[in-house]
Amino acid sequence: MATISKKRQLGRQVSIVGGGLSQFGAFPEKDTRDLFVEAFQDMVQNMDRGFDIEDIECAYVGNYSSDLFEHQGHTAPIVADWLGITPIPITRIENACASSGSALREGVMAIASGMYDVVLVGGMEKMTNLPTDGVTDVLASAADGLYEVPAGLTFPGIFGAIAKAHMDKYETNLDHLLKVAIKNHSNGALNSKAQFQQTVTEMMERRISRAQERGQEVPDYKTDMDFLNDPRANPWIAWPLRLYDCAPITDGASCVLLVSKEIAHNFADTPIDIAGIGQATGKPLHDSDELTSLSAAKAASQQAYDMAGITVADIDLAEVHDCFTIAEIVATEDLGFFAPGEGPRAVDEGRTARDGDHPINTSGGLKAKGHPVGASGVGQVIEIYKQLRGEAGERQVKKADPTVGVTHNVGGTGGTCVVNVLRRES
Repeated sequence: MATISKKRQLGRQVSIVGGGLSQFGAFPEKDTRDLFVEAFQDMVQNMDRGFDIEDIECAYVGNYSSDLFEHQGHTAPIVADWLGITPIPITRIENACASSGSALREGVMAIASGMYDVVLVGGMEKMTNLPTDGVTDVLASAADGLYEVPAGLTFPGIFGAIAKAHMDKYETNLDHLLKVAIKNHSNGALNSKAQFQQTVTEMMERRISRAQERGQEVPDYKTDMDFLNDPRANPWIAWPLRLYDCAPITDGASCVLLVSKEIAHNFADTPIDIAGIGQATGKPLHDSDELTSLSAAKAASQQAYDMAGITVADIDLAEVHDCFTIAEIVATEDLGFFAPGEGPRAVDEGRTARDGDHPINTSGGLKAKGHPVGASGVGQVIEIYKQLRGEAGERQVKKADPTVGVTHNVGGTGGTCVVNVLRRES
């Protein structure tokens, strides 16, 4: 039977009326439940109007692997108990790094179906209990265990292969990757929740100062690029990716409150609508048609754009899944901001900076804000929520009166992608 193309619409409109983040970073004294409570409290404290926790009727939480990171399964009811929202239904969603992006989609559908009016959605991950090699092993379980893992492909290796393919096909170079890192660290330096709140220049100056204090040879750096091209400061991880091309290991949590649009102004002076949402599935990377694009990202973005009734020209800013610097470049092309191969040139021209025509990852992205994998998708949504409400402070985009933002959340080797279109009523 032929496949029927259908433009999907929500049965009822859904709005975001609050969002909160825990601090992102490494917190040996905290576990998953502590982080989620911190994010929830941040949300409640920053809501426009009074909020009764008993209004919440249902909840979904994204979590990739508390089972392996913390030896704790069945985390959803534990979180519900710590929040004090039992006995409402709460469900954990696992879709690798797109876990909370997928959880958000479930929350949207729960309201759009008419079953609930108020739904809590979030994500959480506690990763730093394990040493780096242990974290690498856990994350590798999101790759194909039959084909990719036995070949020795860790995630840096996988995205290193993507970067090499992009370089071969489009003349992308190492400097393009480093410029993405410089931009995102500059944005992260303005984000009080970020794991890294320093620019690359500040980190370079700190390295020089330490060498001086210890009586060591003082590096002769003149620019950020000098620093990032020094293998002692920025060692190779999986060629052509270096340390500063990789998102860090992070503990953190995020949450948003979703409500039906007709009651949104009971909670927020400026609610933000989820105008479109798309989720698509791609083949494992070893079975993909090409390495320089993720098919799931293209399909999910088209679903979301169609539902929202927009084109790329309507989008004011985006948070994309930059688990590695090359991933940001590929995402900007898959989302249609730039033609294939033009993403690196856009970085050169400053088009993805906060004052560019396509601001990308104003939060600092996963690269600088941090990447607690189960929390990242909803964390992206919170940045767009703040930007569209004009609440991003020093990192507020330079575009006047932004009204439409997009998030792009990828799981595994591209097997899952969730794209959201958020819109503020103008």
